[in-house]
Amino acid sequence: MARETAKKSANKQSYEALMARLEEVVDRLEGGGLSLEESLAAFEEGVGLVRAGEARLDEAEKKVEQLLAGPDGQTVVDLPETARDDEGKQSP
Repeated sequence: MARETAKKSANKQSYEALMARLEEVVDRLEGGGLSLEESLAAFEEGVGLVRAGEARLDEAEKKVEQLLAGPDGQTVVDLPETARDDEGKQSP
């Protein structure tokens, strides 16, 4: 039950809030003093936060790609020069 509540809560939070909570969880784990059960619960929460954060980034990337795409699906807006490598190609 608590796991489902944590998932729903993570899905509603902003990316910044997810990362702030993840930092808190990591600090708790790195600080030590947790029992095995507490450590596992914190680790599980952290994994959920990472997954939720990755999903938010994927959503944002898809939205940017849609905004930059022309009617034929090709990118119509180039990235600034700072996002290109030395050979003039867009860096990943």
